[in-house]
Formats: sequence, structure tokens, C-alpha cells
Amino acid sequence: MTATRIPQRNGRSIRREAATHIFKVGQTVRVKDGFLVVPSKLPDTYRITATLPPRGNVLQYRIRSDDERHERVATEDSLELVNLSPAGSGATLIERTFGHGHGPNDERLTS
Repeated sequence: MTATRIPQRNGRSIRREAATHIFKVGQTVRVKDGFLVVPSKLPDTYRITATLPPRGNVLQYRIRSDDERHERVATEDSLELVNLSPAGSGATLIERTFGHGHGPNDERLTS
């Protein structure tokens, strides 16, 4: 993370930290509802292919669906992470949502 100094009229400068992308290249995301395109016409999931510089105060990503030939640019606030668990993993909805309880006080029964 890099810091930049922004000069002000009074001669003092404000230190502003550069924003950090929350999604990483290779992660699977979904476009949130409220996107400007009819949701039924959008693919279900996208893969992050690149992080882009901010546009104003909003971070951007290059995303791609396996169902399309082209890439799209999306802002961070329009995306949500998709947690892909392998089919047949046996995880319940609660476990997929909140994890498998791998905390330090987790006591598991063994057979």
C-alpha cells in the first residue's frame, strides 16, 4: 500500500493511503442486483482477470465469464464474492455460510 501526499492551500499536506482491492485475480464473483443491465441477460458468475486503477474513489476490476468472448470492467461496489464449494462436499448451508468451525476452541468428535 502506498501513501500519497496531497498539498493543500495552507501549505500543509494531507497523507492519503491508496485504496486496496478486496478481490484478487482468479477469484469468482457475481454482479450484484441493481446493475444497469437486465440481470437475466448476465452470466451467473465471472472470474477476476485483472485489477485496474481506481476511477475516482471506486476501485475497478476486469472480469470475464466463460460464457462470453469479451471481458467487462466492473467497479468493486458492484461485485460480490462467490464461495464455490465442491459438489458433494457434504457441507451444510450453515457451514458454507459461516465456515466449518476451525476456531481454536473447536472440539470435533473423532471415530
